[in-house]
Amino acid sequence: MDPDSVKSTLSNLAFGNVMAAAARDYQKELLAQEKAQSSASANDEVDLDELMDDPELEKLHADRIAALKKEAEKREAMKRQGHGEYREITEGDFLGEVTGSEKVICHFYHKEFYRCKIIDKHLKALAPKHLDTKFIKLDAENAPFFVTKLAVKTLPCVIIFRKGVAVDRLVGFQDLGGKDDFATRTLEVFLIKKGIISEKKKDDEDDVYDESRRRSVPYLKKCSLNSQINSNMFITDAKNYYLRAPAFIA
Repeated sequence: MDPDSVKSTLSNLAFGNVMAAAARDYQKELLAQEKAQSSASANDEVDLDELMDDPELEKLHADRIAALKKEAEKREAMKRQGHGEYREITEGDFLGEVTGSEKVICHFYHKEFYRCKIIDKHLKALAPKHLDTKFIKLDAENAPFFVTKLAVKTLPCVIIFRKGVAVDRLVGFQDLGGKDDFATRTLEVFLIKKGIISEKKKDDEDDVYDESRRRSVPYLKKCSLNSQINSNMFITDAKNYYLRAPAFIA
């Protein structure tokens, strides 16, 4: 027999033995893994049964239920105080509203001013998200006493109250980028920095201001409005309303 042929045959036999051995080892490893998984599954079932009877786990579960119930009661109490929605109040309601909650945001507005409508839109979106804070609005034209007492001179004006005390304010849009098309998130971040609302774990999608809604107050209407308002409490420029000092009510 040719020596080279014999060598080739022996090499093929050796390779075949190696592959057979590898296949057997692989099969053994699969069987071992299946056995380990079955054992782990059995242990899990036993552990789960043990946990179901664990008094510490039952206590944790009861504590969690109690905490959720307490939070739900707190939310309901907040809603009864007017939290969770953006509401309009009157001058007669003002003191009770700002002193009745720890954190209050009040928007002094004029019903014909389109920038006030923009603030309305964003505060309305934020109120349900931040239940710990009360969101209200007050018609500045119908609240001359508090307009004077709080030195409200430019609209829109958003005043921040803590425990009935005015601690900060947002006047116009200067702190929001100076433009009308800012997102709700921009106002939200401003209020978070002021400490009047808290950051949420999951933010809603930014509510970008719709340009078509901004045009809902026609230019001609705004022009004709100037002559009406100048004779009363307000003078205007292209962007903001500036308040004349109303008569002080003693």
